[in-house]
Amino acid sequence: MQRSDVVVVLPAYNAERTLARAVAAVPVQYRNRMILVDDASSDETYRRSVDLGLTSIRHEQNRGYGANQKTCYTAALADDADIVVMLHPDGQYDARMIDALTLPIRLGICDIVLGNRIRSRRETLAGGMPRRKYLANRLLTGMENVLLGQNLGEFHTGMRAYSAQALRSLPYERFSDGFAFDSELLVAAAYFRMRIGDVPVPTVYTDDCSQIGTAASTVYAARTVLTVGKYLLQRSRLAAFEMFEPVPARDPGPAADAGRDSRVQPAGRS
Repeated sequence: MQRSDVVVVLPAYNAERTLARAVAAVPVQYRNRMILVDDASSDETYRRSVDLGLTSIRHEQNRGYGANQKTCYTAALADDADIVVMLHPDGQYDARMIDALTLPIRLGICDIVLGNRIRSRRETLAGGMPRRKYLANRLLTGMENVLLGQNLGEFHTGMRAYSAQALRSLPYERFSDGFAFDSELLVAAAYFRMRIGDVPVPTVYTDDCSQIGTAASTVYAARTVLTVGKYLLQRSRLAAFEMFEPVPARDPGPAADAGRDSRVQPAGRS
C-alpha cells in the first residue's frame, strides 16, 4: 500500500466496542497511517487498537480530551505528516469525507478544514443530535462567527483536518487539557489569521457515541465564551495571553517521546 501524506489520529477513551467499525469506515488509502491515543481507558481500547494494527499510544493516567489531542498531534508531526485528520473512534463522523476535508488543504485554499455537521436543522436533528446541543451549537457558532470574523457552519465539530504547518505554528501545548481545547485551538487559529473552512459531514448519533454531560457542556460553553473574550482583549491590546504567543519551530522528535507513556508501532510499515 502506498504511504499516504495524511495521518489520521483517533483520540480514544473507552472506544473498544466501536473502534473496529470506525477503522473499517476509513478509506483504504489512509489506513496505513493511523495513530490512536488511548487516554487510560477502563476497557480494552488499547489492546483492540494494537490488534487492528494501528500505531497505538497509551496514557497511563487519564489526562483529558485536550491532552489526548496534544499527544495525537505531536505524534503525527513526528511521523512527518503533511496533513493531520482528527477522527473520533466512536463512528459518529463519516470517515468517507476525509478526502473532502483534505482537498482544500492540498490545493492551498485552507489551513484548517472542519467537518460541518449542521447542513440543515432537520437533517441534524434527524441524525440524532440532541436538541439542546443543537441550540447551544447554533448560539456559540453565531457568536464566534461575528466576533472572530469567520463564516463557518459550526465551530464545535470533532472531525477536523489541519495542515502540518498550521499545527506547528499553533501553541497547542498551552491550551486546555479538557474539552475547551477545541475552542482554544480555533480561536488561536483565527487570531493568527489562518484560513479556516468547512465541508458538510453526515453524522449519526447512536448509543455507542461519546457525548459529554450537561455539566461538562455548560463548562465547555463558558470556556468558549471566555476564550473569545481573551481574543478580543488581545486584538484590542488591552491584555496579553500566552495562548496567542507565537511558538518557535518545533523539534518533533523529543516532543513525541515526551508526549507518550507507551507506544506500539504496527510491524512492517515504511
